[in-house]
Amino acid sequence: MIWLQALVYFSFTVFVLVVLAKVVKYATMPIHLRWELYPVPHEKGRAEHGGSYFEEADWWKKPRETTLIGELKDMFMEMLFIKRVFEHKRPLWWFTYPFHTGIYLILTWFALVFIGAIFEIAGFPISAASVQQLGFLSWLSPLIYYLTWIVGVLAMALMLIFGLGLLFRRLGDEGMRSYSAPIDYFNLLFIIAVVATGIAAWQYDGDFAVARAFMKSLITFSPLPSISGATILHVTLLSLLFLYLPFTKMTHFFGKYFTYHKVLWEDEPNLRGGEIEKEVKKVLGYRISWSAPHMKPGMTWADEVLKVSPNEIDVWKKEEK
Repeated sequence: MIWLQALVYFSFTVFVLVVLAKVVKYATMPIHLRWELYPVPHEKGRAEHGGSYFEEADWWKKPRETTLIGELKDMFMEMLFIKRVFEHKRPLWWFTYPFHTGIYLILTWFALVFIGAIFEIAGFPISAASVQQLGFLSWLSPLIYYLTWIVGVLAMALMLIFGLGLLFRRLGDEGMRSYSAPIDYFNLLFIIAVVATGIAAWQYDGDFAVARAFMKSLITFSPLPSISGATILHVTLLSLLFLYLPFTKMTHFFGKYFTYHKVLWEDEPNLRGGEIEKEVKKVLGYRISWSAPHMKPGMTWADEVLKVSPNEIDVWKKEEK
């Protein structure tokens, strides 16, 4: 089973490297077109009702007051409870929230399996009974044992039931079906297949002892334990999913940071001689590669802005109508 271990190592390494490459790419992209949508959560004293420090007279002469807690609160509400889907598309939230909760739980399950494997490598078995070798921490072994079981079973149930629910809703809802591409259905089916094979593998590993043994073999680079065909199929599909994920839009979880912090909530003032002014000048130097009645390819954005007269803007607006 060396090939299975190699597949796990390879897929996880590719996942981490591609995700890091995407993060670096997003972080080093040119300055965005700021939306300035309010309220901005880090606006101290204004986040609840909206507004901006730009409203104050001589705002540039006053120190800005921001609150990190406001940002973190809004981010965690979105990450943990998918707040905006709840507010704007409640019928979908009843499916997508339990499904995403299942994803969070399966990641927690991986962490518990990893911790359990470390304990067993250190000579402390994970079991339903307390382990005397741990002394006053003897309760840790059964705690990890039962938490692993509860979290794992709950995660699989949520992901399978509500994954199928999302699939059927996408098929049955005319609005969702109209903007769903074949790849959206494939992604859901891929995840459902991984979860279904995981449930099949669980039938041969009721207390996840084999999962911990598998994890131990990966940590210690030792031979794999004897595993069932269902487990081999599940690990293979799971590895392929990890290999596939970073190349899809399903890795939007880290893209949200840049969307919120660098687009929705970015309200740093563009002051003369500042860093933002330098970035704007740099962007204005980019050359246009597309054409339109009011745009000529090959010219810089600065040239295009300077050459447009009020009369030309009026003509452009008429042409757009």
